[in-house]
Amino acid sequence: MLLHIWGLLTDTEQEWRAIHGRNYTIGRLYLSLFLFLALIPPLCGYIGTTQVGWQIGLGAAVKLSHRSAMMIAVLYYLAILAGIGGIGAMIHWMTRTYGAEQPLAQCVALGAFAGIPLLLVGVVQLYPLLWLNLLFGMAALALNVRLLFVGVPIMMEIPPERGFLFASAILGLGLVALVAFLAGTAILWDFGLAPEFVR
Repeated sequence: MLLHIWGLLTDTEQEWRAIHGRNYTIGRLYLSLFLFLALIPPLCGYIGTTQVGWQIGLGAAVKLSHRSAMMIAVLYYLAILAGIGGIGAMIHWMTRTYGAEQPLAQCVALGAFAGIPLLLVGVVQLYPLLWLNLLFGMAALALNVRLLFVGVPIMMEIPPERGFLFASAILGLGLVALVAFLAGTAILWDFGLAPEFVR
């Protein structure tokens, strides 16, 4: 499965065809790849926020306590795993609209493999510098969009024109999920789960 990552980055269309032909199950997707890839952003974020910290202007670096960073990392990891399955379920729900009825596992595979750049760019969180994370994050997002627009027609077995509309709907869904995630974070913060800072 790790070879799919390299293939998606180098020969995107051919690799999507290979993934489509494999007929992965949801359990196999998670157990063989995504349980491990989803660890990258939380683990790097934990290290970056506790060891390096971030700096605003000329002020001192601000770090999180190990306890707070661990709680955030665990919730972050669970949110990533739930997000992969949730996006796949929503793609499956939208398949009838676009005449692309596919099994749930195929929809989860589409969402999960298209999101690989966003998981890999989590390495940049080792050094939580805003402009650096933003720069690499935007590049990963652009690659994610490219993978999605190339992969939808292949994985869903629909014409490219309908695939373009379907991929656009998935992107819109992803933005809604991001806003919901941010709102959930703010709600948790209000209920006393705010992080502890160390100077």
